[in-house]
Amino acid sequence: MKRWFSLISFALILTLVLAGCGGKSANETSGSGGKEVVAWAWNINVPVLKKAAAEYQKENPGFKLKVVDMGREDVYSKLTTGLQAGGKGLPDIVLVEDDRFQGYLDAFPKAFLNLSKKGFDKQEDKFPEFKKALLSKDGDMYGFPFDAGPTGVFYRTDYFEKAGVDPNSIKTWDDYIAAGKKIKEKVGVDLLGLDFNNDDGLFRMALTQQGTFYFNNKGKLNLTSKEAKKAMELNKKLKEAGIVKNTVGWDASISALAEGKVASSPSGAWLSGSITQQAPDLKGKWGVFLLPSFEEGGNRASNLGGSNYVISATSQKADEAYKFMEYFSTTDKVQEEAMKGGLFPSLNTVYSSKLFTAQDEYFNNQTIWKTFADEMKDIKPVNFTGNYSVANSEAVKAVSEVTNGKGVTDSLEAAQKRLENRIQK
Repeated sequence: MKRWFSLISFALILTLVLAGCGGKSANETSGSGGKEVVAWAWNINVPVLKKAAAEYQKENPGFKLKVVDMGREDVYSKLTTGLQAGGKGLPDIVLVEDDRFQGYLDAFPKAFLNLSKKGFDKQEDKFPEFKKALLSKDGDMYGFPFDAGPTGVFYRTDYFEKAGVDPNSIKTWDDYIAAGKKIKEKVGVDLLGLDFNNDDGLFRMALTQQGTFYFNNKGKLNLTSKEAKKAMELNKKLKEAGIVKNTVGWDASISALAEGKVASSPSGAWLSGSITQQAPDLKGKWGVFLLPSFEEGGNRASNLGGSNYVISATSQKADEAYKFMEYFSTTDKVQEEAMKGGLFPSLNTVYSSKLFTAQDEYFNNQTIWKTFADEMKDIKPVNFTGNYSVANSEAVKAVSEVTNGKGVTDSLEAAQKRLENRIQK
C-alpha cells in the first residue's frame, strides 16, 4: 500500500511538472539555451536577419534567434489570428509592411511593444519623418523602421539617346508624356508598361508625391480630392497618348523591361534588383531620374513600398528582442547587407557609405543610390489607415474605369461612395 501511494504521488508530481512545461507559445522553444527569440519574416528578409544575428552574437554570446520563414500572406494571417487571441501563439518579432502597419496599430493598440518607453526615441533622428509618422501613435513609436521605397524613373539610356530625349529636360509629367511620344515614334517602343485593370501603383505614387493618399492625414476619405483627380488624370493621359504597354502581372512587367519592350518604369528603388538580375546583358543601358512633378518646380519625391519590425507586447523575451532589433535597425553594416539583397534602408547614417556614394556601372555610372538617399528627406508622410485594403480595391477599379473611357470625376465619386458603404458595414 505504501509503495502504491508513492507511485501515485510520483505520478501527480510528474503531471504537475509536465503541465508547467506545456502550452508553449511561439516565442518559447526547448533548445539547450532554453528560450530563444523568434522572428517571423519572408523572402530576402530572412537571410538578412540571420546574418545580423550572427554578428550580434559575437558581442552577445548568449543570444539566439530563430527565424521562421513563411509566406508574406501566411505571416499576416497568423499575426491577425494571434492578435485576436490576445497575443497567443505569436513570436517575439514580426515583419510588417508600411501599408499594413497602421491598420494593425489601430485595431490592436496594445498589441506591440512601446519602443519609446524602451528608449528608442534617442534613435529617431536617424530615420525620415514619413517612417516615424507611420510607426507612431500618440507620440510614441511602436515599430523599428527598416526598408523604404523612394521612387524614381528607371529608363533605357540608349532608347532616350536614339530618340533625342534628354532625361534632364523632363521636369513634369507632361514632359514625360511628350518624351514618350517621341520615343514611340523614333524607337518604336512604348514609354512604360502598366496593368491598368489590376494595379494602381502609379496612382499611389502620384498621391504620395502630393502628400496625401486614399485617406487624408485626418483619416477622412480622399478619393474625390483635387490631388486624387490629378493622379487619376495622369493615368488617363498616359493611356490616351498611346504610349503604354499592357503588362498584366509582375512577371510580364519585368519581362517587358528585360526584353527591351518599354523604355522606362516609374517605381521604387527596389526595382533595381529585378532589372539587374533579369537583364544582366543590359549593363550600362539603364539610368534613373527623379519622378516628374505635376507642375514646374513641384515635389518630385514619393515612396512605394517598405517594411518595419514590431515586437509583440506579450513577448517573454521583450528585452532581448528589443536590444537585438535596436542593433539591427541602427547598424550600418546590417543595412548594407540588406541593400545587397535589394532592400533600400531607411537608416540615414548608412547613406555616407561607399555603397551609396559610388558610381553604379550597371546604371550608366550614375550615383543612383545617392539620388534615392537624397530624396528620402522630401518624402511626405501619408495615412494608410486600417482600411487600406478595401480602399486599394476601389482605387484599382477606378483606374480601370478611367483608362477604359469613364470620366475621372464620375469614377472617383463612385469609388468613394462604394468605399463609404464598405467601411460602414
